[in-house]
Amino acid sequence: MTNQAHTHPERTLPTPDQARAWLQRWDDQQATYFSDRDERFEVICDVLVETVQRPDPLVVDLGVGPGSLARTVLQRIPGATVVGADMDPLLLGLASAAYGEERFRLVQVDLRRDGWLAELDLPRAPDAFISTTALHWLERAPLQRLLRTAAESLADRGVFVDGDHLFVAARDKNRVVRSDLDQLAQAVADRAAVRAGGQEAEDWSHWWDAAATAPELAGLWQQRAAIDLSHDVADAATLADYLDALRQGGCREVGTVWQVGHDRVVVGLR
Repeated sequence: MTNQAHTHPERTLPTPDQARAWLQRWDDQQATYFSDRDERFEVICDVLVETVQRPDPLVVDLGVGPGSLARTVLQRIPGATVVGADMDPLLLGLASAAYGEERFRLVQVDLRRDGWLAELDLPRAPDAFISTTALHWLERAPLQRLLRTAAESLADRGVFVDGDHLFVAARDKNRVVRSDLDQLAQAVADRAAVRAGGQEAEDWSHWWDAAATAPELAGLWQQRAAIDLSHDVADAATLADYLDALRQGGCREVGTVWQVGHDRVVVGLR
């Protein structure tokens, strides 16, 4: 990678084999929550393949985490370059150690703050923004600012693609109340997961508990403990909030292109 996260990877990173082992554990535990996770990744890539106008697209992955989606994009689109943005130094460090891909650059940045786009130091307007299971951790107001900024900065005919758990919901002051349709979507998702069959693996909390005590991750864990990564969301965004922000950012069309229960892939076309 040409630009690591804003840390000191030469002093803190695990070996590539150690990092890949941790990322396999990450993917395994994520699959216990999302039976359609791999399909969601492929759908996001399908959108890019269908919409991107050039063979060497510049793609920004918002909330890149350890790079699972970015890796799929690079495999599907050999000419693509992905810039991954995230705040978590441990997940960025694992991605940095595991992938020696020149087309995958990582930047540690707080997406809740204004100015995040400039910190990415992009060489040109991006052809696509992508994200998966990350943006719902943001409060509604900073999330909508992020979406508007991303949409405004896209290249002509660019695309924004987000795969996440998005709810129709209603708003009672600042409180989101799930609708009957949301409850039905939850039931549909639960039944689909049963039909797909469960995958045995450690869960999210056990993965983090193990990472906290792993000697090879001690340096990254120390960096992680020094910053605010709180995920408490008091004012969550609804599906309409996502679509409205993308429209306000200049997308000519917005909507859902894939859905299983409440798991959606939402697209904004510039």
